Amino acid sequence: MELDFLNAVAPVVAVVGLAGVAGWVFTTWLRVKNGYPLENSWGKAVYPKTSDEAMERVKLISQENAQLRAELGSVKDRLAVIERIVTDEGHRLSHEIEALRRPSN
Repeated sequence: MELDFLNAVAPVVAVVGLAGVAGWVFTTWLRVKNGYPLENSWGKAVYPKTSDEAMERVKLISQENAQLRAELGSVKDRLAVIERIVTDEGHRLSHEIEALRRPSN
């Protein structure tokens, strides 16, 4: 009876073990691919070697990020103006438009 139990459990244990190893390999590959630090057996961070090409990519992405942040800031400013115009009372807006049409003396 003990042998039957071992024969039934052995494939399950093997599949679970292989799934664990495959998961570990996959997460390690993802960390290396995306530049995250790896950990050794003692939990200390082990950084993968970075090439000049990777450093150039980081620099370009950082510059693009700064440009996108600046553009987002200007879009927020424009949106605030549009919201003010849309939510403004109609008579006040018409008075401001008329004041712009009159020549200043």
